[in-house]
Amino acid sequence: MAKRKAVLFRLDPKVHAALRRWADDELRSLNAQVEFVLRKALRDAGRETRDEPPSGDD
Repeated sequence: MAKRKAVLFRLDPKVHAALRRWADDELRSLNAQVEFVLRKALRDAGRETRDEPPSGDD
């Protein structure tokens, strides 16, 4: 598996609480739930991640 990137971002406390409840309901960690939601959003928008190595530009 490719090395994972750490990302720090700020969330509204209500959004954080809602994500935490959702993660708990689905037996996921908060981090796994955020990644799950982001991957689904990427798929739904037609912007799925490619199986390419990162370019290092970020």
